[in-house]
Amino acid sequence: MADAQPIRVLVVDDHALVRSGLRLFLMGAADIALVGEAASGAEALRLCSQLQPDVVLMDMAMPQMDGVETTRRLLQQQPHLRVLALSSFGQGDLVQRALHVGAIGYLLKDVSGDELVRAIRAAAAGQASLAPAVAGALVAAARQPQAPDYGLTGRQREVLALLAAGESNAAIARTLQLSLSTVRFHVSAILAKMGAANRAEAAALAVKHHLV
Repeated sequence: MADAQPIRVLVVDDHALVRSGLRLFLMGAADIALVGEAASGAEALRLCSQLQPDVVLMDMAMPQMDGVETTRRLLQQQPHLRVLALSSFGQGDLVQRALHVGAIGYLLKDVSGDELVRAIRAAAAGQASLAPAVAGALVAAARQPQAPDYGLTGRQREVLALLAAGESNAAIARTLQLSLSTVRFHVSAILAKMGAANRAEAAALAVKHHLV
């Protein structure tokens, strides 16, 4: 009977030193084949289309297109792909975002070679892997009070997003094709619902609670 095909892995990280270290970890596993390396989210999208890996090791903190967005786009294109998030950061909100877009696991960059190989094998088999510290962060995040939505309507959230981006009332009116008086009404309602003293405070609360 023919030997099973090796697990095809693509490494995505904007730091060459990290990619080199991961490469060394994977070289010792006979059932894993490193088929490519990407230094950015855009390159990862291109290489995944070309190389058709089974598992992607995805850095979460990359410039321009971060690991969460890259994962989301990859899985839109290739739903059966397995993405393992790999990060120096294990905060609950970042872990939740990665898992929400479809990552099958989340590891920290201090992972050992043996742990990494086991996680890749598990991912290829459709099994999740979480670093112990990450699992703890998820539990802690689940115990936190639900972030408020302040009862904002859909239109008010659209206005808030533009307000948080620094747009003036006139610019918001043009973008949303509303009258200036309507925008002023929405801004006043937003400030009242959020208990914000001014636009800057409303923008800060919106970012803090992931409303924009």
